[in-house]
Amino acid sequence: MYVSRRDFLSSMGGAVTATALSPQILSVPLAAAGRTPTKAPILLNRNENAYATSPAILNALRSASAFSNRYPYSALNDATSEIARFHGVDAKMVLLGCGSTDILRICANAFLIPGHTLVLADPTFEAIRDCAQAVGGKVVSVPLNHRYEHDLETTLARADSRTTLVYICNPNNPTGTITPRKRLESFLRALPQDIYVLIDEAYHHYAGASSEYASMLEPAASDPRLIVTRTFSQVYGLAGMRVGYAVANESTIRRLLPYQLWAGVNVAAALACSAALKDTAFLRLAVKRNQDDRQEFFNQAQARVLKPLDSHTNFFFMDAGRRASGVIAHFKRHNVMIGPEFPSMSTFIRVTLGLPDEMREFWRVWDLLPPGRMSM
Repeated sequence: MYVSRRDFLSSMGGAVTATALSPQILSVPLAAAGRTPTKAPILLNRNENAYATSPAILNALRSASAFSNRYPYSALNDATSEIARFHGVDAKMVLLGCGSTDILRICANAFLIPGHTLVLADPTFEAIRDCAQAVGGKVVSVPLNHRYEHDLETTLARADSRTTLVYICNPNNPTGTITPRKRLESFLRALPQDIYVLIDEAYHHYAGASSEYASMLEPAASDPRLIVTRTFSQVYGLAGMRVGYAVANESTIRRLLPYQLWAGVNVAAALACSAALKDTAFLRLAVKRNQDDRQEFFNQAQARVLKPLDSHTNFFFMDAGRRASGVIAHFKRHNVMIGPEFPSMSTFIRVTLGLPDEMREFWRVWDLLPPGRMSM
């Protein structure tokens, strides 16, 4: 449950579902089907939901204006309760954040002090690295294994007496790959009991079709070492509202609470996330649309003898056959923004799935690149 500053200090002292655009099928070749870039850049760099959000969620956002003169505590408690009901847990096992990135900050503050170590993959979502270093924590990076999964065996070997937190992004950003649930369970059984594990499931909804993937949210309710984060930024199309949450054992949530921003989630975001959880039709549409767009991207890549990594997200990571920095600059010159360079995989680029017209433009600009070294 969300607590106000006063309550906390006191306790310490004592659907556009039917009308939404359907995914359009692209065809090869596309070089002649290009268009002149518009003034606004095409944003394929931030892993956002290009199709935006649903009417039900938009209605909730509009209704928030009636409460703009009030602090959001009531709405936050309602949102926390709605999330708890959705997952079948007690509200005391849910912590709201200003996006799930805020939960990463909270965990870094709660578990890392100078001399303590965070272990994470390379490459992975880098925000928690910055949070750890900001509080004086040491960061140990472990390269992904040959399947581009988290190398849990090496992670276990690198976790020593100074390790207090392990970060696992699953599906992983930027690779889009998954680490199987069974391997995670074996890892947790072998990990020392005093090390916390933060599992970032920002792309959870996109990975449901894989038989090897399963959320770790259920075991997090009973294992005090586990914290699982989710976000409304991706499948629900609320990146601009900045709202996410953690589910963990009640004792673990109590340890995180002192680092939560006071009313860090605004009333509009709180109302929107409650509406989002109820809009199951939009969720199904968003997942199906992403599956179709993902298949079309793969088809276009294959037609160009490209081999992107197997994606379980709303983006692709693929070897461009040349330095990523040059490819990123090439796309930028053509008004198309793609993801940043990842030094440990310096020839790979990350491309967020956009609207069909945007993806046509992506492939048109790709076809303007000179031939590169293609890895098979």
